[in-house]
Amino acid sequence: MTEQAKAVFFVSDAHLGSGPDHDLRVRTLVAFLHGLSDRASHLYVLGDLFDFWFEYRHAIPKGHFRVLRALADLVDAGVQVAYLGGNHDFWCGSHLSSEVGLEVHQKPFQTRHQGRRIFLAHGDGVGPGDTGYRLLKAVLRSRLSVFLYRTLHPDFGIPFAYRVSRISRNHTAGREVLLARMSRHLVAPRYAAGDDAVLIGHIHDPIHLQDARERDFLILGDWLKNFTYVRLQGGTFSLERYLPDATCESIPARSWPEPLAPSAP
Repeated sequence: MTEQAKAVFFVSDAHLGSGPDHDLRVRTLVAFLHGLSDRASHLYVLGDLFDFWFEYRHAIPKGHFRVLRALADLVDAGVQVAYLGGNHDFWCGSHLSSEVGLEVHQKPFQTRHQGRRIFLAHGDGVGPGDTGYRLLKAVLRSRLSVFLYRTLHPDFGIPFAYRVSRISRNHTAGREVLLARMSRHLVAPRYAAGDDAVLIGHIHDPIHLQDARERDFLILGDWLKNFTYVRLQGGTFSLERYLPDATCESIPARSWPEPLAPSAP
């Protein structure tokens, strides 16, 4: 398959390290990643691949070797893999870039593929109502916080962080509650700035919305129960579900609900 014919893929929210079915989810995700080596030109991971991630100077959380190896294999096969830290795994150091080969981002960013201008974000902290969260986020990501956390022994610091992470995940608001906020404070401004697609993770219920001008807003879903991802091919976005037999099913796009429709630029 030529480079021009290959697709761009987007995934998020596997929360590896959590859940009683963790091993099954790892095997499923690894199988999906292995299937991209000759199909993908790019892969974007939009945060919370791990339920917790922190790089000590000489240690990282164990248990993720197979997924990291699958990502490294993709890089070795010529797929460009970009990683955007989420609200559970934002403490990314040099390991993911230098050892795995990922292009690591800490903030939302814009990219272009197949004639589409795309804005990518994890999706947390959107809107004026999240002022307290954004302040906490800035504190947790500060150099002082990283330094202080590294003073904790990994055998204490990592299990403690997993417990806190589980509580945080259980208190995430649902999709319908957040769609109106996303429309006003994320999607409409990005459309006004000239982007024609906005993709996020964070909210675990997948959805693909299109407005009257065929601009796309996609929530990627998760790999906890939905096993969904987004594929961009021929300039068209598809929200798809990865099935146990390694096939996929498409989730149709919907029109923006009238009360939530973003304003046109």
